[in-house]
Amino acid sequence: MAENPFFAPSDLPYELPPFAAIREEHYLPAFERGMAEQLAEVEAIAGSSEPPTFDNTIAALERSGRILDRSATVFFSVAASNTTDGIMEIEKQISPQLTRHSDAIRLNRPLWARIKQVATEDPEESWLLEKYRQDFIRAGADLSEPEQERLRALNEELSRLSTEFAQSLLKATTESALVVTDPKELDGFDEAKIASLRQDDGTYVLPLLNFTAQPSLSQLTDRDVRRRLYELSVGRAPGNFKLAARMAALRAERAQLLGFPTHAAYTVADQTAKTVEAVEEMLGQLVGPAVRNAKKEAEALAEQAGFPIEPWDWPYYSEKVRQARYEFDGAAMRPYFELNRVYRDGVFFAATKLYGITFAERPDLGGYHEDVSVFEVSDEDGGPLGLFVLDPYARPNKRGGAWMNNLVDQSFLFGLKPVVINNLNVTKPASGPTLLTYDEVSTAFHEFGHALHGLFSQVRFPRVSGTSVPRDFVEYPSQVNEMWVTWPEVLANYAKHYETGEPMPAELVAKLEAAEKFNQGFQTVEYLAATLLDWAWHKLAPGETVDDPEAFEAAALEAAGIAFPLVRPRYRTNYFAHIFSGGYAAGYYSYIWSEVLDAESVEWFKENGGLTRANGDHFRRELLSRGGSIDPLTAFRNFRGREAGIGPLLARRGLV
Repeated sequence: MAENPFFAPSDLPYELPPFAAIREEHYLPAFERGMAEQLAEVEAIAGSSEPPTFDNTIAALERSGRILDRSATVFFSVAASNTTDGIMEIEKQISPQLTRHSDAIRLNRPLWARIKQVATEDPEESWLLEKYRQDFIRAGADLSEPEQERLRALNEELSRLSTEFAQSLLKATTESALVVTDPKELDGFDEAKIASLRQDDGTYVLPLLNFTAQPSLSQLTDRDVRRRLYELSVGRAPGNFKLAARMAALRAERAQLLGFPTHAAYTVADQTAKTVEAVEEMLGQLVGPAVRNAKKEAEALAEQAGFPIEPWDWPYYSEKVRQARYEFDGAAMRPYFELNRVYRDGVFFAATKLYGITFAERPDLGGYHEDVSVFEVSDEDGGPLGLFVLDPYARPNKRGGAWMNNLVDQSFLFGLKPVVINNLNVTKPASGPTLLTYDEVSTAFHEFGHALHGLFSQVRFPRVSGTSVPRDFVEYPSQVNEMWVTWPEVLANYAKHYETGEPMPAELVAKLEAAEKFNQGFQTVEYLAATLLDWAWHKLAPGETVDDPEAFEAAALEAAGIAFPLVRPRYRTNYFAHIFSGGYAAGYYSYIWSEVLDAESVEWFKENGGLTRANGDHFRRELLSRGGSIDPLTAFRNFRGREAGIGPLLARRGLV
C-alpha cells in the first residue's frame, strides 16, 4: 500500500486521477487513512489553544481531508459509471462509515464552539463562514447528547438504505430489460439499432432507461411489445417501495429532531425557495393548465389512433400526430446528429463563440473506461482552464440518466484548476457512427452547461467551488446552455449528414422549431407528477408511516390534482433515484424552479444579440465564475438586472 495512488496528489496534468494505476484494493485503505487523517486534523483545530480565527478554523477545515477527498471523488464516480461487484461491496461497507465520519466532525462540540467565535470582514470569507455555521446547525451541532445519538443512528440507517436503493435499482433495471427472440417484434427500429441489441445467444435485449416513458415507445410499431416494455419500466425494483417508505419516515423523524415540521421544510430552508409555501405557490400555478393541455393532447392522439389509447401508446401516437401536424419526423434528424460532430462542432463551438475557450483532445490522458475521452480546455489567451472528461455511452454497470460531477474542484486555496466530467447514457452502436436523437443532443448541451459552471469557477475555497450552489439553482446554468441547440449559427455548424456532410435541410429545421411546443402538456404533467410525488413523501409528519406505498403514491397524485392515468410520473417511487439515492429529496422541484431563471435568461440573451462574446463574458463574470461564493439570487440579479418572473416560463411551456 506504499504505492496507493490516493496517498499523494496525482502527478498527471491538472491532478487528473491516475485511473490506470487505481485498483479496487486501493479504496478501503485510502478511505481508512483519509478518515483517520482528517479526524486528527479536526481534533487539532478544535483543541487549538490559539484564539479562533478564520484562517486557523474555517480555512483549516477547508484544507483538511485531502486523501479522503481524492478517494471519495474517484470511488463514487466509478461506482456510478463503471461499477463491479467488488465496488458495490465496498460501497455497502464504506457508506455508513462515511456518514459516521461526517457526524464526528459536525457534532464535535469544541469545534462548533470555535466556529461560533470566528469573525471576519472579508465578504467571501463571511459568506463561507455563514455556510459553515448553517451546515453545522442543520447537521445537529446544537442538539443535546441523547438527540445527537439518535441523529447519528438515523443518518447511518439512511445512508445504508440509500445505497441499498441505488444498487437494487441498478440490478433490477438491468434484469428488467425487454428480451425478444424475433427481430420482427422490433419493427420501427432501423437495422443498425436492431443489430446493436442482438446478443450472442441470438436474443435481442432492449435495456431500460431511468424514466417511465421509454424513448423506444415512440418507434416500436407492435402494440403488445410497447405494452410489455412499459410494464417492465413501471414495475421494476418493486422491493424499493418499502425502502422508500422507510427512508421517508426516517427523514421526517430527523427533520423534527432538527426543529422542522417536515423534511420538505428542512430541505428548502437553505435553498433559494426558502419556504414550503413558495414552492407550492409556484407548482400550483402550473398543475391546472398542464393537465388541461395534456387532456387536449390525449384527445388528438386517440383520434389519430382510432381507439382509446393506453400509456404505452402515447409516445408512438404522439410522433404520428407530430408528423401529421408538422410533417416532422424525429427519426429523420438522427443522421444529422453524429456524436463527435455534435460535441466538436456544436457543444464546443457554441462555448468558443460565447466564451472564447478552445478544446484539444488529450489521448495521452485516460479515464476509468475505454469509452472515456479527455479534453484540455484553454482560455482565449491560450492559458490553461481545466480538463473536460466525457463518458457518453450506456453500460449495464452504469447508473441511468445523465450527470456532471467534478473530479478536481477549482480553488485558489490549493492552486487547483477544475477537472469536470459529463456522463450520458447513449446506446453504443455495434459498428459505425453514433447517431443521437434530438433529446440526446439537448442532454449533451444541458450537461455541458453544468461543466461550464465547474470550469469557469474562480473562487478561493473548495466548499463553494463551481456547482456547489443550492439544488434549486444548480440546474439553471445548464438549462440556459440548451438554448444553443437550435441557435441557427450553432445548428448549421454541427447538424450535418454523417455520410454526405450536407447540412440539415432548412425545411427540417423549420419543422423542428414549429414542433417545439408540441407535447408540452405531457412533458409538464410527467415532470410535475414526479415533483409532487417527491413532495408528498417528504411532507409526511414525524411518526406517520406508509404501509402501502403504491396506494400512497396514487392518493398523493390524486390529492395534488395531477393524477392522469395516461401520463404517469416521470419517475415512480420504486425507481425515483433522484430523491432516494441522489440527493434530491424534496428537491425535484428544482428543475422547474431553475427554469424560471433559465427562461428569463434566454430572453436576455435574445434581447442582447444572442451568441456574442460580450454576452458570454457577462454571464461568465457575473454568474458562472462565482460558484457558491455569493448569494445565488444576487448573482442572478447582477446578470439579469432584475428579479425573475414566471411569465417567460409559462409562455415557453404553452401554459399561458
